[in-house]
Amino acid sequence: MPTPPPSDSASPTLDFTVPQGIRVHLSGSITALATPFTAAGPLDGDIDFDAWERLLRAQVASGTQALVVAGSTGEANALSNDEYGALLRRAVEIVGKRIPVLAGTGLSNTVRTIELTRRAAACGADAALVVTPPYVRPTQAGLVAHYRAVADDGALPVVLYNVPGRTGCDLLPATVAELVDHPRIVAIKEARAEPERMAELLALRSPTFAVLSGDDPTATRAMLAGADGVISVASNAIPASMRRLCDLARAGRRADAEALDAELQPVFEFMGVEPNPIPLKAVLARQGIGHGLRLPLTTLSAAHAEAADRIVARIAGLEARPA
Repeated sequence: MPTPPPSDSASPTLDFTVPQGIRVHLSGSITALATPFTAAGPLDGDIDFDAWERLLRAQVASGTQALVVAGSTGEANALSNDEYGALLRRAVEIVGKRIPVLAGTGLSNTVRTIELTRRAAACGADAALVVTPPYVRPTQAGLVAHYRAVADDGALPVVLYNVPGRTGCDLLPATVAELVDHPRIVAIKEARAEPERMAELLALRSPTFAVLSGDDPTATRAMLAGADGVISVASNAIPASMRRLCDLARAGRRADAEALDAELQPVFEFMGVEPNPIPLKAVLARQGIGHGLRLPLTTLSAAHAEAADRIVARIAGLEARPA
């Protein structure tokens, strides 16, 4: 593994604090960072740390306002314990407190989630993105108990993450309402796209609890309705465009935001042609950032190769626009 270069020295661009590890401010364009791998061998390629650092530095340079390391887009389930720690520590060092670094720590068991959250805290993460426990399908009461325990004992601010299509359970707004007053529960990433769901969550928004979209295609609508930002997959490939989009939407510039959103919709749609992060990895590979995925994920099917080429050309034009 190459020795990382010294951290960039710059004063913070966001006002966020973590007094005793209980608060962090999250808003705007937040990237769920992919984990580039080398060309895959019979089973798994290695992490391509050089490509990963280029991706991370490009995010910061393009105005991304926070990063999620080792989330689902980062193929967290395919990482070894050593790889997980190495990615987090290096991200914290490179970012140098200019923007928050979130760690994906959600697992199917509460004790293991607490242990991983503590490990992320020891690596220097600013907050934990904690998905609802996958596969086990807890009740709403179980979700309340789970998140309170993680927030109590995990040593990091907690961002709730609801993505029923992946986990098999839905964190309902009424359940979120039972959690928002906990001092370490600071935000929710909501991946359901229905405007009614977002409206229910926005009623819970406060100076200490942020509401973040987790769905790129509907993020503009959510932010125009009052959401604080988006945790995005597509922003790996279009960081400058996503920052512009978030700035426009959060400033209430509806016509401009909707116009840019319409230009970005083909990118968002492509990212969903196969399970995440398969399409994203195809785009990043064409941008010279990593190659393979780890099984059971496989590379983009040949049927979508021409579409990937078109999307990469579109992205080049979008990202070349002046800020």
